[in-house]
Amino acid sequence: MHRPRQYLNIPTEIVRTVVAIAETGSLSKAGERLGLSQPAISSQVKRLQSLVGGALFIRTANGTTTTELGKVAVQQARRILEANDQLLRLGGNNEGPQPLRLGISTLLADDFMKRQNAETLADVFIHADLSTTVIRGVIDGYIDIALVYSNPLVDVEGEVTVANEAEERSVWVRARDFVLRPGAPIPILAWPGDDWMIRTLTKHNISYKIVFRSPNHQLRLEAARAGFGLTVIPERMIPPFLVPAKDYYLPDLPAHKRLLCARPGLEGARATAQLQRMSSQFFNGAKAVRQVGAG
Repeated sequence: MHRPRQYLNIPTEIVRTVVAIAETGSLSKAGERLGLSQPAISSQVKRLQSLVGGALFIRTANGTTTTELGKVAVQQARRILEANDQLLRLGGNNEGPQPLRLGISTLLADDFMKRQNAETLADVFIHADLSTTVIRGVIDGYIDIALVYSNPLVDVEGEVTVANEAEERSVWVRARDFVLRPGAPIPILAWPGDDWMIRTLTKHNISYKIVFRSPNHQLRLEAARAGFGLTVIPERMIPPFLVPAKDYYLPDLPAHKRLLCARPGLEGARATAQLQRMSSQFFNGAKAVRQVGAG
């Protein structure tokens, strides 16, 4: 007698838990978002880890972060949830319209939030992260609209729809009383992954050491305020407690583009209005490359 093939299935609630942990950086915060206890969250993670055959998360001084296997798992989990949500939308049995998912670079998040109000934040979900991560989210389809900086390591040509762009100059900054010892490597305050500073210093064969690393832009500024090292910031965003570091013969930084992107196929009046609003807020006077929004 032929036995039917047995399939392993991963419950959607476990998939949603893994994504929540990755986005909040904490098991407890993921539990608060999903209305689950921390033991329940831990149990779900252990179950998925047993299915995929390895650890998905590790604890660090800054919270919980994904392993290399975890990064792949989270990427696939987001695709599963997107397919799940799209399938539910076919029958129209979901409760109300799905929120627009906005991805904002951590460099721009503070400026973005200062320009919002209850009306502009209605029916949106905001994910603030490094530009490379946000762009990847647009490409993978779990972020609808993104406000980011371009990165030569991520080719967006043909992968996302660019609604607007503007070239922006970045500069080295330091505390007013910061002093660099002669001949010492330049202490830099970096963010995870390949970034503007490291590529530039390496290209010019300048010695440096990373003394602080965080994806949190405000923390990097505070570290610079404390005189811990140098960092890089768009020239128009220099806070009053920092000054351009022009006195250490640092190489000029390459210009970067500030991008307003949308995932291909994004439609609807809400998306069109959101793109127009963000274009007006962040690209006033900048040339519109392509205004996006159908429907």
